[in-house]
Amino acid sequence: MKVEFVAFPKAFSGNVALFVGAEKVLQASARAVDETLDGAVTRAIAASRFTGAKNQTLCVLGQAGFSRLMLLGVGKESELDARAAEALGGLVAADANTAGQTAVTIVADTIKGNKLAPAEVAAHLALGARLRCYRFDKYKTKDKPEQKNSLERVTIAVASPAEARKAYAALEPVVDSVFFTRDLVSEPANVLYPAEFARRAKGLAKLGLKVEVLGEAAMKKLGLNVLLAVGQGSERESQLLIMSWMNGPKNQAPVALIGKGVTFDTGGISIKPAGGMEDMKWDMGGAGAVTGAMRLLAARKAKANVIGICALVENMPDGNATRPGDVVKSLSGQTVEIINTDAEGRLILCDAMWYVQEKYKPQAMVELSTLTGAIIIALGHERAGLFSNDTPLSDKLRKAGSEIGEKLWRMPLGPKYDKLIDSDIADMKNVGGGRDGGSITAAQFLQRFVKEGVAWAHLDIAGMAWSSKGNETTPKGATAYGVRLLDRLIADNYEK
Repeated sequence: MKVEFVAFPKAFSGNVALFVGAEKVLQASARAVDETLDGAVTRAIAASRFTGAKNQTLCVLGQAGFSRLMLLGVGKESELDARAAEALGGLVAADANTAGQTAVTIVADTIKGNKLAPAEVAAHLALGARLRCYRFDKYKTKDKPEQKNSLERVTIAVASPAEARKAYAALEPVVDSVFFTRDLVSEPANVLYPAEFARRAKGLAKLGLKVEVLGEAAMKKLGLNVLLAVGQGSERESQLLIMSWMNGPKNQAPVALIGKGVTFDTGGISIKPAGGMEDMKWDMGGAGAVTGAMRLLAARKAKANVIGICALVENMPDGNATRPGDVVKSLSGQTVEIINTDAEGRLILCDAMWYVQEKYKPQAMVELSTLTGAIIIALGHERAGLFSNDTPLSDKLRKAGSEIGEKLWRMPLGPKYDKLIDSDIADMKNVGGGRDGGSITAAQFLQRFVKEGVAWAHLDIAGMAWSSKGNETTPKGATAYGVRLLDRLIADNYEK
């Protein structure tokens, strides 16, 4: 889809979207169109429940010179921020595709009293439209015309088109990186397995990322035995993907981003019920987000030192699979009694976390994983769970999430929760004694592999990596939750 920025035309026609403020206040272009149409816009508003509130929309049809006229509620002067602009852009794109339109013009009038510059509003309108037009249809051979995206061009009319082009150019890497992650998460497991995931990540070297992949022989030699235990029931070889972006000060310790990459999760010997198991192709959403974030950092040449590491496995139940009750020694030297092979994410992550601490000495670690169904019970699909040993890091993450619309909720940790994973025959077991506090005991397990003095955060994104409904800027399916969150975290706190 092509995006272009133009100055305000003398007259509007075709498929057009116009700003309306709170309390039905028409902005300049909407007033001009209303006058041209002898008050048709005002009458349409009066005959509806549309008030111009933030992110409200109203389609006005059958007007001379317009194939489609869409009114966009921008709310009060201070409410049109970057996220609201993206949502409006996404709503316009979705409407155009539903109506079979090939082009649309969004008129980004200057809103008096709005803190966001008109050029920034225009850029984020375009970003939202692009993000909403994502579609994963590579395997469809008989797609109906009405199921395809029709929108080919979005034109943004703005007072300062040159500034808008510059602002959008800075945002464009977001689209490519989010789409890269959505593609990874959307792929079926017979196509995207650990080695294929690693192969696609290697392609990011063209952006300047240093990419290294460790196979099973190398990991066995190093002692990543717990990670290997998860994948030993699969014919697909497990991989450890390491991506380095060292573009900050030479004396700056890196930030480590760690992702769970279970490309398919049957549960292993502790096999899952058949119903819904097909969804387990996206149990690598954390690794997908980390890889997309590393792509974005490289694409925009971030002035920071960041290591991205993804533990990539397939959890299958063959005759060589790990059994419940097996005891395995981790890279840290701690032993783990594997009570439930379906609690596999924490097992691959613990070795990856220890590896990155030993080799790269990070100042902070942020790990993302679709780790527990329990976090969905607690938080639904509105927020990811945040667990951390460091309040400043937790606050940075929550602020970054709030700014880009990927919300977090901090969850508790504590000695009494930690005691629940003590084992009678090993240093720890991989699950607690029951279902109570399942997401917390998973986090407690991971915390046992954090070295003293290292700021650490675990984001349980099980409820956020995939959407059954979609939203203004994300169609149904893979969300790429975490890509923009991690990028904003680095941009706001670790770039020099």
